[in-house]
Amino acid sequence: MARYFLEITYNGKGYAGFQVQKNAVTIQSETEHALKVFFRQPIHLTGSSRTDAGVHALQNYFHFDFEGRIDPAFVYNLNAILPPAIAIRRIIAMPEGAHARFHAISREYHYFIYQSKNPFLEDRACYFPYGLDFEAMQESAAFIAGCHDFTSFSKRRTQAKNFLCELDRSEWLKEEECHVYRVRGNRFLRGMVRGLVGTMLQVGQGKISISDLKEIVARKDCRGADFSVPGHGLFLVAVNFPEGYFGDISR
Repeated sequence: MARYFLEITYNGKGYAGFQVQKNAVTIQSETEHALKVFFRQPIHLTGSSRTDAGVHALQNYFHFDFEGRIDPAFVYNLNAILPPAIAIRRIIAMPEGAHARFHAISREYHYFIYQSKNPFLEDRACYFPYGLDFEAMQESAAFIAGCHDFTSFSKRRTQAKNFLCELDRSEWLKEEECHVYRVRGNRFLRGMVRGLVGTMLQVGQGKISISDLKEIVARKDCRGADFSVPGHGLFLVAVNFPEGYFGDISR
């Protein structure tokens, strides 16, 4: 059996998330269906990074095993089967044992907020027309960068065995019409980025202080965090692997 990676991108609107679920349409179920139609056999996919309902991805990966050689040109055929919201960027032949989830060394997410009504951002950013102290939000993000235990920012229904994450980026930036939270780490918990964003927006509105944020982290209790921001403002922008992981393939 040969192992292959699929690099994919998708608009999460209308999907119940990334991973296969009973009685729900997901990114994985649609991709597995396209592979089954094309190769005329069931193919099970293992994903790199799960995303929640409505969340988008500029880059994500699956791996799968297949008996035989797959031509990279099959990308065109598979994309013709997939719905418009999901696209395969490339198929990569990998060594046996390559793993899309366990071998990834970091993931990066961006969350977009806009404050002036704009119909072209409606499905790709969170409309938040309220006053914000941007410096307080930047201070909050800098504090978050130094945290390790994110129990307070994980939803309870999770398969995570621990709540420890290492972040090497956590910052708010201004990009054209949007405020953008950029965060990169070795792993993320269920709902974690949205919990961080929602809670930092509470700081930005003056509803809680930086000290309150620190107490929420220290309590390790998700009841103090705000998970209310919508999924459509969140993008998984990159899944990173060790240098040279894909050999001579141009990235």
